[in-house]
Amino acid sequence: MSLAPWRPRLARALHHNRSLVYARYAQLATVRSNGQPANRTVVFRGFLDDTNQLKFITDDRSEKIAQIQAQPWGELCWYFPNSREQFRLLGALTIVQAQHSDAQFVQARQRQWQDLSDAARLQFTWPHPKQPRTDASHFVLPAPNPLEPLPNFCLLLLDPIQVDHLELRGDPQNRCLYDYHSENQSWTIASVHP
Repeated sequence: MSLAPWRPRLARALHHNRSLVYARYAQLATVRSNGQPANRTVVFRGFLDDTNQLKFITDDRSEKIAQIQAQPWGELCWYFPNSREQFRLLGALTIVQAQHSDAQFVQARQRQWQDLSDAARLQFTWPHPKQPRTDASHFVLPAPNPLEPLPNFCLLLLDPIQVDHLELRGDPQNRCLYDYHSENQSWTIASVHP
């Protein structure tokens, strides 16, 4: 698969906003089992090799795992303040755990673990998310092996099929829609009103 036509625009936005640490933070929406939306902030960890799949990390004990397993679709909303542009990326979500059937995904999971900071890896040793708070001693644990991911560490992949790019600079503003067509593995691009 060739790289999507929206990738250079997203790369440019990341470059123009590289001085802002929080520019790598985006909001990922999924659907709860009762049909209500669930939204949270995730940290962009790059693209999976030479694909259009965006990488994030998560703990398999988090609520989003069950949501994604039941309904494997999500939408990422990402705003870049310096360049004043927004990307909304709709696509299929893939959870990569240790026992995933795709060996390349399992290797990518291991590489991602090794690329994390010690502090980020340490968060996966903490008590179960959303359980009643315990004393601080439960958060002071030995550092995990930096080479082998903990069992609860997951690589989360978003494979976009639709991208909505809005540039808020300009008069009028610019908006472009990208749609992926699986039958011929191609993207269409439409310039639309903001």
